[in-house]
Amino acid sequence: MSGAWIIILAYILDRCIGDPRWIPHPVIGMGKGISALERVIRARVQTDKGLKKAGIWFPILIAGGSFAVTWGLLVLLGLIHPILAAIAEIVLIATTIASKGLRDAGVEVYRHLKQQDWPEARRSLGMIVGRDTAHLDEPEVVRGTVETVAENIVDAIVSPLFYALIGGAPLAMAYRAVNTLDSMVGYKNDKYLHLGWASARLDDWANWIPARVTALLLIVGAWVLKLDAKGAARMVARDARLHPSPNSGFPESAVAGALGIRLGGHNVYHGVASFRAYMGEATRPMESEDIVRTTRLMFWSAGAFVGFCFLATLGVWLAGGALLW
Repeated sequence: MSGAWIIILAYILDRCIGDPRWIPHPVIGMGKGISALERVIRARVQTDKGLKKAGIWFPILIAGGSFAVTWGLLVLLGLIHPILAAIAEIVLIATTIASKGLRDAGVEVYRHLKQQDWPEARRSLGMIVGRDTAHLDEPEVVRGTVETVAENIVDAIVSPLFYALIGGAPLAMAYRAVNTLDSMVGYKNDKYLHLGWASARLDDWANWIPARVTALLLIVGAWVLKLDAKGAARMVARDARLHPSPNSGFPESAVAGALGIRLGGHNVYHGVASFRAYMGEATRPMESEDIVRTTRLMFWSAGAFVGFCFLATLGVWLAGGALLW
């Protein structure tokens, strides 16, 4: 049962304190490693074909290295005392999830909207999205916030907990490295199309199961929270695969259906207009309260998945006991 308790305590730790800025975060080290590796590769490789081959080293060295370092640290601490290893594993898993940070980012935008402080609302949104926010009106600020919170339920909560359940802190940390790689080099632009392909593809694979589990959790959460569960299920079935990402459309379409709003549409990235397929149906205008509703769905889904981790571990424990008996 230790695995379940470690995951539960890690989630509670993140929910309570998040990622204090005065504590060094592993993602910072991953980012520095990725930047250093990119400099080394670009200094030695010039052709597109060579960059594509070299791109494989990012997952091997960064994700594999994160797994190895975490595993080695826990083994070393376990030799000193098992409790030290357990405490370290709780803290390390907590650093791979970001439920409090995601909630705080959404609430900050919501607070500025309620105060009708449009410049600060746009600025706060700009801190968590890649699109241009300087000229967005209130519904578009709400849309950007809801989309970001919904999408990151997978990346920032369910996926790292899913891998923690399977392989503890080492695998959760490897997942966080994969996700960091995708956010830094996994772009389909001239600079990273060849160098970042392996990182982007691995991130897609890593989130495939968690994204679909998240959609199911959101549908059930919509029913529990007395939102439109049937609409959530219908939008997932209809719209999820329209998203350019093979995974992001599942949580976004579920949230859109649950709230009765339409996500997607026109965005501007560094001055270049882009269109993303619509998710959901606009049964009513978007409003700032949709940010709060999405946050509630996020917390319900996260708590439900933590409960699933407990039940899964209990089932394995009981099955093992039955075999021994």
